[in-house]
Amino acid sequence: MLDVAFAQAAAPAGPSQADQMIHMVTILAITVGIFYFLILRPQQRKQRETEAMLASVRKGDRVLTSGGVYGTFIGKGSKDDVVVIKVSDDVKLEFSKQAIVQVVERSG
Repeated sequence: MLDVAFAQAAAPAGPSQADQMIHMVTILAITVGIFYFLILRPQQRKQRETEAMLASVRKGDRVLTSGGVYGTFIGKGSKDDVVVIKVSDDVKLEFSKQAIVQVVERSG
């Protein structure tokens, strides 16, 4: 019986409440860091690249729109966010500038 009482008294105490809080905050910080580096940062970089591509589109560039329309960029439309794309000899369409997803071929 003495051995059982001695074993219970010698058992180490569990982690303190402060240790548990530090552990929880550390896990939360690691989770937020992983979320930032795997999701937010690549998305922000992609957005900057898209904005740079849209800013560098020049007259004569062949572009692809989000609707799958290939055409030649011929200028800005009536508003800042509207562009005019020539699809064939007599067909000019207005698109939102954000609809351009890729510059297929740069003009010479």
